[in-house]
Amino acid sequence: MVEPGNTDVAEDPQLQSRLAKLLTVGEECQTVPELTRLLQAKGSEGQPRFNLYDGFEPSGRMHIAQGIFKAINVNKCTDTGGHFIFWVADWFGLMNDKMGGDMEKIQVVGKYLIEVWKAAGMNMEHVEFRWCEEAINNEAEAYWGQCLDIARRFTVSRIKKCCTIMGRGEGGLSAAQILYPIMQCTDIFFLKADICQLGVDQRKVNMLAREYCDAAGLKKKPVILSHHMLFGLLAGQAKMSKSDPDSAVFMEDTREDLVRKFQKAYCPKEAATGAAAAAAADEDMHLTKDDLANPCLDYVKQIVFGPDGATFIAGGTTFSDAESVREAFLSGALSEDELKAGLVEAVDALLAPVRHHFETDATAKGYLDQIKEWKANGLDKTAPASALKRLRIAALEGAGELHAVFAPVPYAQIEFEEVLNILALLTSKVDTAKGGLQAVLVLEDWNAFVCNAMTGDRTAIKASMTMLSTALRILAPEVMERVFVVWQSEEALRDSSTYWVSVINVGRKNSCDRVLQTAEDSAQAGQVIAGMMHVATAMATKSSVLVCASGTRQEAMHNFVKEYLESVRSAGDESVSVPQVSAVSCPTWRLKEEVAPVWDASGSVLLLDNDKELNPKIKKAYCREKELDFCPPLTIACRCLTLGVAKQVQISRKEENGGDKAYTTAEEIVADFGSGALHPGDLKPAVAKMLNDVLAPVRDAIKGDKALKKVESDLKNFVKKHGKKGGRW
Repeated sequence: MVEPGNTDVAEDPQLQSRLAKLLTVGEECQTVPELTRLLQAKGSEGQPRFNLYDGFEPSGRMHIAQGIFKAINVNKCTDTGGHFIFWVADWFGLMNDKMGGDMEKIQVVGKYLIEVWKAAGMNMEHVEFRWCEEAINNEAEAYWGQCLDIARRFTVSRIKKCCTIMGRGEGGLSAAQILYPIMQCTDIFFLKADICQLGVDQRKVNMLAREYCDAAGLKKKPVILSHHMLFGLLAGQAKMSKSDPDSAVFMEDTREDLVRKFQKAYCPKEAATGAAAAAAADEDMHLTKDDLANPCLDYVKQIVFGPDGATFIAGGTTFSDAESVREAFLSGALSEDELKAGLVEAVDALLAPVRHHFETDATAKGYLDQIKEWKANGLDKTAPASALKRLRIAALEGAGELHAVFAPVPYAQIEFEEVLNILALLTSKVDTAKGGLQAVLVLEDWNAFVCNAMTGDRTAIKASMTMLSTALRILAPEVMERVFVVWQSEEALRDSSTYWVSVINVGRKNSCDRVLQTAEDSAQAGQVIAGMMHVATAMATKSSVLVCASGTRQEAMHNFVKEYLESVRSAGDESVSVPQVSAVSCPTWRLKEEVAPVWDASGSVLLLDNDKELNPKIKKAYCREKELDFCPPLTIACRCLTLGVAKQVQISRKEENGGDKAYTTAEEIVADFGSGALHPGDLKPAVAKMLNDVLAPVRDAIKGDKALKKVESDLKNFVKKHGKKGGRW
């Protein structure tokens, strides 16, 4: 029990009583002052109730801590003005392939567990059961947006500290296991929980939620009320285990089961040593020191004396509190056999109504009979990792062979070089002489957000990607007629369940470390999520070729897609198509000879440059006579001619200098510049004019479209806000 401390509640006896009762639920409260303020604002007559939450995965048997102990604590919470939300994590069960990966079976188990709580004495008047799959699918954009926001704000190291909630340590984690605590943290905010009322073993992820509030600038943090974790019945067990039937009492146990289990139970009178001492000192499971680590006394305190006014009869004596039982046992006044016999009687009395309910209630009995039948036939076992699941994009289902190009990391300052590189990647496979869809341009807006591109500003990310795709349509309409543009978030939200199952399946087959090999910043948890999402998104495009610029991070990510699908195919699914990765050499051009230590807009041609910004850049660009190895204006001219965005480069000069000349091919202009027939002084103004002519339709489109004007404004405002810090934004 947590003590109220110095919180001033003396002037309000009702508040004092509510606070004291609620604190008996928790072994720890973060924090008592916050809980006090919450009780002052909610839960009294005429006020809204405060929300508490706990989650459970329908995965089979329910032990006494989940059943009786939870019912006791929930009743205390609702008695003090709370509305208790149980998050029935059926989707998590599916994710973990429980009950053979069959959602209908998982949901039957969930309904069975609810019947157990009803029979165990849980007051259902202010209890709500929300089913995870249904709730998330109904509000997928809000849920997954919150999830990605949490992921982008924490390091992998911090998330790993939460992974004991899955019953696993930090070593050798799969990528999917990094997502699990992030989703649990998301649940807290999605359910609008005022109080996280889970076990001490969940404390780290609940604390993550409070840290997220600091990182996201949220003033209202969830209060954490962590209940005690019952010791396992055998020596050295810090908590009960479903995999060891003798480590715990289960809600369907018979009296004979209770006699056997308590007779075998560890029941010391002296301080624990060895494994038992280690279990008692496990801070992930127990925050209150208990040198004895005696599970029998633990059951007496937490289970028998959990309800108000409870008594315990053992050895012919009626005890009214747990401390008296402990003193009698340690002094020898109460023997071990007497203590255990009393426990059998007390616990059997608590389980009897549950047995009766499942014998007499037709609905409850039906659930139990189904589960027993599944167990008898082995249908309750955890299934192997699910077969390949892929999001289906309706517009692509009837298309022929496709190749996919993924847009680069978005910036407000969009370099024209990047636009042309994407166009080059698209045209490397598109044949404009043929009709129909031939390529996919993927805008990974969720990936950009979770990787903190553009400081995680979703409005700016969308604006950048919108401007990029619009410019491509204007500059190369014939090519873009054959290209389907995929917005990652839009397509994922059309069938979020399938998409995220496919993401998680990628994570299951790959370690966290393997996914991070594709990352730009291996410290951030968001990079792990992005790596998994990239594979799921690439699979959704059904592309036979993944095209990228050689030597880029995208090349590593595409090879990861190929590696994953090869592993699925080699595991026996021969229907899986493995895409090829095509890495295309894309020239880079900076306008200045020296490499600037920090990106500088004056050294790049930007998509949104006007003529007054663009002309001086080209005029000052490095361009030495006859020098072909590094000549930005010449490279720009060749690139535009080769890709067809410019029909010609028009040189205007006096007759004595060679007269006017129009270049229509890259080979021709390179030959003349290399021979000296074309002087830098004539090339530069011609390239500036060519660029202005190329960009004029983009500028005109922005001027004539309110939506595009808004996009341009969003990008400029973003640069104005962040640009003073230096670098590219």
